Amino acid sequence: MLRQYKLRNYNFKLIFLVLAISMIGIIAVGSAQESLQSRQIGGFAAGVAIMIALSLFDYSIILKLYWLIYAANVILLALVIFIGDEGGGAQRWLDIGGFRFQPSEIAKIFMILFFAEFLRKNRERLNTVKYIVLSVVLFGILAFLIVSQPDLSTTIVFCLIFASIMFVAGISWKLIAGVLAVAIPAAVILIFLILQPDQKIFSGDTTYQGNRIIAFFNKEEYANTLGYQQEYSVMAIGSGQLTGKGYKTNQISSVKNANFISEQETDFIYAVIGEEFGFIGSSAVVILLLLISLECFAVARKAKDTAGAVIATGIGALIGFQSFINIGVVTYLLPNTGLPLPFVSYGLTSLISSFIGIGLVLNVGLQCKQK
Repeated sequence: MLRQYKLRNYNFKLIFLVLAISMIGIIAVGSAQESLQSRQIGGFAAGVAIMIALSLFDYSIILKLYWLIYAANVILLALVIFIGDEGGGAQRWLDIGGFRFQPSEIAKIFMILFFAEFLRKNRERLNTVKYIVLSVVLFGILAFLIVSQPDLSTTIVFCLIFASIMFVAGISWKLIAGVLAVAIPAAVILIFLILQPDQKIFSGDTTYQGNRIIAFFNKEEYANTLGYQQEYSVMAIGSGQLTGKGYKTNQISSVKNANFISEQETDFIYAVIGEEFGFIGSSAVVILLLLISLECFAVARKAKDTAGAVIATGIGALIGFQSFINIGVVTYLLPNTGLPLPFVSYGLTSLISSFIGIGLVLNVGLQCKQK
């Protein structure tokens, strides 16, 4: 239900940051693919309206339906596997009644909402074997459905969000240390094995994600094939230098205008910003996304209950980790995984989902404990 809130508790700083980064996204999409700019503006308008409406709606009411939210999440992700649309080597979209959307983007928000209430109800028992296993199983079902699409990048973000909300919910430091003690050496060993010339973990006929990972660890060999997109992306960002070549530049040397980068309006939008607005524009994007994420964490610290803290932390982690992975891919620091930049990339499902997340954080902030 709608509640009476005090205007002074409304987080206008967070709204300003979100509006600023969204405007940059609209400008960048217009340069990358002008025909899509009007749709991005429409998504922005719809997202802002939903964000404001949700910010005034008591999140505690929504959380009462947490098992229904979980069921809807499982159903949507399962439908992708059976009747989803394929594109770019992955099956990630649903087309229902002429409306095409990506359930994995919505799944992040649904997962955060479900665990917000689940962890609140079971906080005192969170560090027992029963509830740790139950939490991992419930999360694992969602993660399995996403990685089956295949969507490795979203699965990684899912894992990072889950780890963040489990931490803020109060999981024991001993358990965290135990997991890290196993996970870090395992990751190092896996990378070492992949780098071996005769490795069998990924073979030459591995599809989609496997080939991209092989290409990342063998950059010279795959520079003109699987790695060309990231090579040109780095070239575009570097060519922008300090101030960039200018909005919608018509320079012959423009990597964007030569169409060397596919999906430049979505996963590689940061390369467009780097080329046209240079280091200053690129840094502005990073700073805005960082500030949004930190503001969400600040709201989590003052939340009235565990559920509110989990929601704000989850959304902050989503924006922070997803931004890091997207920019890491575009700058060739990470394998090419295919993940939108929050509020910036073209993609209405991602854009509106991000606004939904911020709307929930705003409501958590309105109900924060007052000093």
